[in-house]
Amino acid sequence: MDEFDFIKQIQQPNYKQPSLIKGIGDDAAVFRQNYQDIVTAVDTFVENIHFSDKTMNPFHIGYRAVAANISDMAAMGCQPAYYMVSIVIPRHWDDDRLMQVYEGMNQIASEYAMDLIGGDTVSGNELVISVTIIGFVEKGKARYRANAKNGDIVFATGTLGDAAAGLHVLMSGVRDEQQAHSYLKKRHQMPTPRVTFASELGSVSRLVLNDVSDGIANESAEIAEASDVTITLQYDAIPTHVDLLDFSLNQQRNWKLFGGEDFELIGTVPAKNWPYILTASEKTGTPVTKIGQVSTNQKTNGSVFLEEDNHVSILHKAGYTHLK
Repeated sequence: MDEFDFIKQIQQPNYKQPSLIKGIGDDAAVFRQNYQDIVTAVDTFVENIHFSDKTMNPFHIGYRAVAANISDMAAMGCQPAYYMVSIVIPRHWDDDRLMQVYEGMNQIASEYAMDLIGGDTVSGNELVISVTIIGFVEKGKARYRANAKNGDIVFATGTLGDAAAGLHVLMSGVRDEQQAHSYLKKRHQMPTPRVTFASELGSVSRLVLNDVSDGIANESAEIAEASDVTITLQYDAIPTHVDLLDFSLNQQRNWKLFGGEDFELIGTVPAKNWPYILTASEKTGTPVTKIGQVSTNQKTNGSVFLEEDNHVSILHKAGYTHLK
């Protein structure tokens, strides 16, 4: 396919979002929104850095690229609506494999009633996918990292370390869905953004959410630094899936603290509002666990500590970091 045939192939036959006036087909998309704040984010995925054919088929590449962006929307407490895709296409990617990438994107986008409204296509030496996402949130209700305060409860959704463990299994060459650890592999290939859970927390006046893309050591440090508070995590409280227990204690610890890409949420909330978190958990079927607390200390604010084996030590900001 040439560029124009390709655009025709991915163009939606109809719109899912009522605020969309014009999608793909002109130089730019047009939407109209009068009563909510607009939230946007972008992520870029590069072949052999963020994905490879050793761990994912083309469908999973597309699914995961959009899922990562949707998770950013969940962390802001917002509802995703639109996405744009700029893609660098190398010669070794044929039409069929490329369309499978978009099938993966379309599947998860459809789950959240999202419209593909534009993007760009160019040729290059390796596949690069850049997804820009746009969402809406009630005015003044976007969730910021700088809002944690003394006495807050620190919590996490789901279980942590699964995606890193799944990547480890896939890199070992085990890809059959019927074989062991299929749950962990799926957690790496097809993560579940926590949009529905986050949307249920609109009545909570002060709330911090951060998506676990680079490991909770990184994500909790971002909250501590932005809010100028001290966070203490209890290692034994970190939620762990039973499949993770098949690996060594060192592997479990490394994946849970530093693995990342689970796209779960870590957050803080005033203790008085903890019942709202439990209600949202039950209503949306989202597991939620208390994993720590927020305090203030002029000497330690901006830092994260880990309580483990009756010993408290500083948890350094570590995990996957680009350009390191």
